[in-house]
Amino acid sequence: MQGMGEAGETCPFEFNFDPATFKVGDTVSYRVTGSLDGFPFAGTLLEVHEDHVIIAGDPNDPSVRYTGTRESRPVVDHAQI
Repeated sequence: MQGMGEAGETCPFEFNFDPATFKVGDTVSYRVTGSLDGFPFAGTLLEVHEDHVIIAGDPNDPSVRYTGTRESRPVVDHAQI
């Protein structure tokens, strides 16, 4: 997300990029496979498991939840979107 705004503008999010310290409520930058590959997305962790995380996909709709990999920038399969 760096460099996407105007000069001197900082990102409004504070991300956790350390999967070893992920906890519920953390904001993460996640990626989506397929046609959305390369676009950055931001979401809040709802659940943290040993091998995956559950990400809130829409802050206005709590039913939108994505399962992502547990890595510095979780990967969500495009089929979930």
